Amino acid sequence: MIDLSIIIPTYNRLWSLPQAIDSCRTTGCTVEIIVVDDGSTDGTWGWLEQQSDIVAIRTENWGKDWAVQTAMAAARGEYIRFLDSDDWLTPDANLEQLELARQTGADVVVAGYEDCDESTSTRHVHAWVDCDDFIAQQLGEVWSSHYSAFLFRHDLIRDIPHRQDFALRDDRLFILEVAMRNPRLAVYRKPGFVHRRHDGVRLQRTAGFTRDLAHWTFIAIFRKVLAMLEARGELTLRRKRAAIKTMWAIVRTLAKAYPDEAAEMVEWIYRLDPEFRPPVRPILSLAYKLLGFATTERLLRLRAALRC
Repeated sequence: MIDLSIIIPTYNRLWSLPQAIDSCRTTGCTVEIIVVDDGSTDGTWGWLEQQSDIVAIRTENWGKDWAVQTAMAAARGEYIRFLDSDDWLTPDANLEQLELARQTGADVVVAGYEDCDESTSTRHVHAWVDCDDFIAQQLGEVWSSHYSAFLFRHDLIRDIPHRQDFALRDDRLFILEVAMRNPRLAVYRKPGFVHRRHDGVRLQRTAGFTRDLAHWTFIAIFRKVLAMLEARGELTLRRKRAAIKTMWAIVRTLAKAYPDEAAEMVEWIYRLDPEFRPPVRPILSLAYKLLGFATTERLLRLRAALRC
């Protein structure tokens, strides 16, 4: 039996991939390392072919989601974890999280993680934050960590895909779908992996139109998930307010370029929670009330332009 399958999608990351793979090699348990090279052009595939202890799969640059789905179809482990090829696992995470899963019968072993900023050589640990409502936590009530720090029971997530329609925020939808299955959780109190911050391109770091699209994708995910929870009779006021807390900042950002569309989102927020009070200065809240959200945001943008 294979204890753990680790899925690593990669594209032109040969400079960081060996460290990511090496961090997955664990003694004391049987680990299957599955690397999907999504059409790299930097020699990644040739290097992978020389590695004898990994499952190497070549795809044709259809994106991370298809790469992960391809790996999931091949994975044989009792547990699954996901790792970006920019990052690496902490030394004891695999074995200790596996032991914790088996001791507790957990479906998901959650954990915090560590940030490593290459430009400043600084490290910072983001410890796990306890919360008694995993769905509310993943909607934004409190900090919810990163799913590469988690260990998932294969049977739990076997039919939860990384959905390409939401590719810019696919991991957020994935973990929300996991949460809606009400998994049994165990908490690993050490960092599960190290997240590398660097100057290269990462899917999570976007700009311009791609940034706006990522924001709209986030909103679309929340609308989808909240509708699913409502249909199941599980959309509590607590969960509504957790989602609103996250969405408000995104809506304000979108309003700079798309005030009318953002105003529609604000109306939806008020339908979710008629008692919602925008976390802004009183004078701005009054302007929203008297002038409307879209007009107020246009005036704010005009004032910013005049100051420049």
